[in-house]
Amino acid sequence: MEKKDFEAWLDNISITFLSLTDLQKNETLDHLISLSGAVQLRHLSNNLEILLKRDFLKLLPLELSFYLLKWLDPQTLLTCCLVSKQWNKVISACTEVWQTACKNLGWQIDDSVQDPLHWKKVYLKAILRMKQLKDHEAFETSSLIGHSARVYALYYKDGLLCTGSDDLSAKLWDVSTGQCIYGIQTHTCAAVKFDEQKLVTGSFDNTVACWEWSSGAKMQHFRGHTGAVFSVDYNDELDILVSGSADFTVKVWALSTGTCLNTLTGHTEWVTKVVLQKCKVKSLMHSPGDYILLSADKYEIKIWPIGREINCKCLKTLSVSEDRSISLQPRLHFDGKYIVCSSALGLYQWDFASYDILRVIKPPDFSNVSLLGFGEIFALLFDNRYLYIMDLRTEKLISRWPLPEYRKSKRGSSFLAGEMSWLNGLNGQNDTGLVFATSMPDHSIHLVLWKEHG
Repeated sequence: MEKKDFEAWLDNISITFLSLTDLQKNETLDHLISLSGAVQLRHLSNNLEILLKRDFLKLLPLELSFYLLKWLDPQTLLTCCLVSKQWNKVISACTEVWQTACKNLGWQIDDSVQDPLHWKKVYLKAILRMKQLKDHEAFETSSLIGHSARVYALYYKDGLLCTGSDDLSAKLWDVSTGQCIYGIQTHTCAAVKFDEQKLVTGSFDNTVACWEWSSGAKMQHFRGHTGAVFSVDYNDELDILVSGSADFTVKVWALSTGTCLNTLTGHTEWVTKVVLQKCKVKSLMHSPGDYILLSADKYEIKIWPIGREINCKCLKTLSVSEDRSISLQPRLHFDGKYIVCSSALGLYQWDFASYDILRVIKPPDFSNVSLLGFGEIFALLFDNRYLYIMDLRTEKLISRWPLPEYRKSKRGSSFLAGEMSWLNGLNGQNDTGLVFATSMPDHSIHLVLWKEHG
């Protein structure tokens, strides 16, 4: 058949074929296939593979591909990356997909970083860390040995841990190396807090003292309490030191002179915690930038305004129950926006602007669980047997780590959390260093540390 006649015949057949029903089209194709030889069948096979296995991800506009990829879970995306180099290239280039995946795991996101490959790598690193947490393999332990009597007081800051003991000494340790940097002679220490130059100690001898690290000299002595001093805090800018005592009072001192500026009364139990913190929210009672003092006893948390003025009155008293059989656990969290404390009834979070209870978290068997640290994403908790990590978005415990038989303290001074920034979201950099420290019956200090990534 001539080419011209063939083309006319083909056009006529095509028009007729398009007018058929689907069933008639299928019967027509079946008949034509039965009439075909090996050459035609091979041709048909080769072309059908191309038509049926079209790479839709390659053919779609990139924006539409990204939109479709957002509906897939990260594990499926990782599997899709193995399909071809083209798929891997497109999927790896979808920044928002990997950022969202990281957020869902509790990772901090820096939106200024738009390199998609960076976020894919961060996600892979995050998956590893979260698997380690789930499998209880994210931490490792270590010990600090050097005291010869009970260690009552611990304080951690910037990779350094201060310990105060019944052996009339305080030591400053580099947690990463386990080396003792300073060791000075003190009184018995029930509470400690330090900076680069000085150490402040609260003692069972009813006094507070300020010491110089480099020489061990006593720079200031604060006398006036009639009971052991269980907690201290200070602020160099305000030149103020505050102390909580077994005499049911909080005292405000001039840090530089040792003069008692005020004695705050109203507690009916030992004051086991004082926190001096700058306010970050506005309310009728305080403004951002105001300094606030929190003091806690076995049943109540009191809020006081504080600054350069001497006198102050209690702004508010918080409690979880009027039932005196329900006591607060010894740890208290206050970041200028929220107050958090635990009790047998659960974990309580107050809004500092309104003093309203925002939520009460009640994990199973919470009666023996105490708060260590509280962030935007995670909370660190513990009981007599385990250290726990809770995802605050779901209020579920996602990890635990076994603890030895540590020395128990109702005042909460003999155990503490280490690095805290990861509680606001992991980022692949802040999951390092100290997680938890506690004193042991053999006078050593037990450390729980982040394990390096595999």
